[in-house]
Amino acid sequence: MFSSKVNTLHLRHSFWCPASFGKATLSRLVLGIETSCDETGAAVLDETGEILGESLHSQKHVHLRSGGIIPTIAQQLHRDNIERVVQEALERSKVDPRELSAVATTVKPGLALSLGVGLDFSKRFVRQYSTPFIPIHHMEAHALTVRMLQHVPFPFLVLLVSGGHSLLTVARGVDDFLLLGHSLDEAPGDTLDKIARRLSLITHPRCSTLSGGQAIELLAKDGDRKKFHFTTPMGQTNDCCFSFAGLRSQVTNTIQNQEREEGVEKGTLLSCVSDIAGAAQHTVASHLAKRTLRAILFCKEKGLLPPSSPSLVMSGGVASNLYIRKALMAVAETTGLQLICPPASFCTDNGVMIAWNGVERLREQRGILPPNVDVSYEPKAPLGIDMTAEVKAAAIRLPPLKMIG
Repeated sequence: MFSSKVNTLHLRHSFWCPASFGKATLSRLVLGIETSCDETGAAVLDETGEILGESLHSQKHVHLRSGGIIPTIAQQLHRDNIERVVQEALERSKVDPRELSAVATTVKPGLALSLGVGLDFSKRFVRQYSTPFIPIHHMEAHALTVRMLQHVPFPFLVLLVSGGHSLLTVARGVDDFLLLGHSLDEAPGDTLDKIARRLSLITHPRCSTLSGGQAIELLAKDGDRKKFHFTTPMGQTNDCCFSFAGLRSQVTNTIQNQEREEGVEKGTLLSCVSDIAGAAQHTVASHLAKRTLRAILFCKEKGLLPPSSPSLVMSGGVASNLYIRKALMAVAETTGLQLICPPASFCTDNGVMIAWNGVERLREQRGILPPNVDVSYEPKAPLGIDMTAEVKAAAIRLPPLKMIG
C-alpha cells in the first residue's frame, strides 16, 4: 500500500547538479509523471520537447457515474494504473530507465491522496535507478506547456482555468511568477460541472459520456443565452481575483424556479436546459474576460510585459472551451496581445506537460534533487509572488468590453 503521510521536509529551493548535467550535454531525457487529480499520466520527452512516448489513464467515466471526484476512489485508481502507465510510456519511447536524465513528478497542488500515489511511486523509481528527481508545481507546468509547442519568450501573461484552479499570473521565468489574481472560492470548471449535475445533463442523450463542462458547452450552442440573465461576479471589485460560487447560486435558483414553472421534479431535464447552459457559460466567459482585461491593463501600467508583441497564454482544462476562448480572443485583440492556447489535448492534465517542465528546469538547473532526498507533497501551494494587493490598490476601472454572442 502507498503511504499517504505528509513528510515534513520541504525543499522548494534546493537543487542538485551532478557533472553530467552540464548544459552542453545532449539528448537528455525526462520522464514526467502526473497524478494530481483524476488523470494518471506519464511521458518521456527529450530536451527539444519531442514526445518520445506517452500514456494516459483517465478516470472520467468512473467519476461521471458518482457525480464528482471521490478522493479515495481516485487514489485507488491511480494505484491500480500508475505502474502500467509509466511502463507503457517507457516502452513506447524505447527508452531504458537507466537512460533517463531525470524524473519529474507533480508534487503540488492537488488532491492529497492522488499526489501521494505519484510521489511514492516516483521515489521508489528514482532510488531503484539512481535517477535525479525534479518536483513539479502543477500550475507552473500548465503555464509553460505552450513553450514546448512554440517559442514564447518570457515574460508573458497566463490565464490558467481548470476544474480545480483559476488564476492570472505573469510568467517571468521557469520558476519566477507574479500572481495577479486567483479564485476566492471555487474554480470555473468545478462551477460548470456542478451546474451540469444540477441540470441532470448526464441523463441527456447527447451528454451521457461528456464531462459537465463539455455538456454545458455542447448544449449552449443550441441555446439562447439571452433568455436568462446572470450577474457577472465581482463587478464592483477592482482586482483580478475570481469568484464563481455566487454565480452557481444564481443558476441554481433559476433552475428551481423553472422546475416549479414546468411542474417537474428535481432530476428532470428542463425544456429550457440549453438556454440556461448558454447563459451560465456566457457569464463564466464574461467574468474571466473582465478580470483578464484588468490584469492586462495593470501589466501595461507597471511595465510587466514587453512593449512589442506581448502574449497572453490561456491553458488548463477550461481553456478547451471554444466559447470562452473566443471571449479571451476579443480581450487580446482589444489590448494588442497575442492569445496563445495549447491544443485541447495539452490543456488537460497529462504527463507531457510535467515532463516538459522537467526539461525546462533541467536546462536551467533548477530544483534538481538527488534520488535519495525525501520530498513532501503539498495539496495547497501558492504560485509565485502574490501581487493581488497591488492590483487591487491600483483600482483600475475597465473600459466597456464587447462580449461575443
